[in-house]
Amino acid sequence: MPLETRASSRVEYSAVGEGLGMRDFWLYVWLRRVSVVAAHIISLGLIIIISILSRPGTSLFSWHPVCMSLGFGLCMTEGILLFSAEGNPFCFKSRKWKVRLHWFFQALLLVCGATGFGFMVASKNIKEHSHFTSWHSLLGVTTMAATVLQAMCGVFLLFPKLISTYSFPRWRLYHATCGLVAYLMATVTVMSAMFTDWFQASVTGPIWYIFLLLPLFPALVVMNQITSAFLPKKKITS
Repeated sequence: MPLETRASSRVEYSAVGEGLGMRDFWLYVWLRRVSVVAAHIISLGLIIIISILSRPGTSLFSWHPVCMSLGFGLCMTEGILLFSAEGNPFCFKSRKWKVRLHWFFQALLLVCGATGFGFMVASKNIKEHSHFTSWHSLLGVTTMAATVLQAMCGVFLLFPKLISTYSFPRWRLYHATCGLVAYLMATVTVMSAMFTDWFQASVTGPIWYIFLLLPLFPALVVMNQITSAFLPKKKITS
């Protein structure tokens, strides 16, 4: 494509949408900041509560919920939200540093996921229980596979020389879309864990419903961030 045609095909987009007044815009920004901060707090709070409930060290299984919640509940969430401009503790970092932190969190996610998976397999082998007989376990394996594939997809963005310059933006879109799917799968897996005998023996009553709904809030924030960044916005009209 000639340079002139390529330049003329670029479309300018409005960051806030058409028809929004300044008062509505600042209210929108304030709500986004509050929601992102709340997502950070909820993710960290869930890790702490699950760690208390599982009492790590009392058995091999006790390390499974700790590692999985640390990986998929905290590292995966923080690895995505660090690109948010609102309520981000790493907002002072350049994009280059954010990409490095993103890869650090994703690598830590894979380590925690593999460790938690290993503890679960070892625990069931000792107790001579069958593997992958529940919806939670099947969802967990599927989520782990999707996360590994997502990380492999991200390698092409980390080393852009592996792909052509023309296809780089398309790979960014694929990476973001697959990342959102993997995050939503992880959210469903975490929610399914609350239907297991272990969790229902520890948490009962109305508070159980609160725990069931809590993972949905960070998922909504992450989904809003990714869709806002990659979906086309309204064109600026002159």
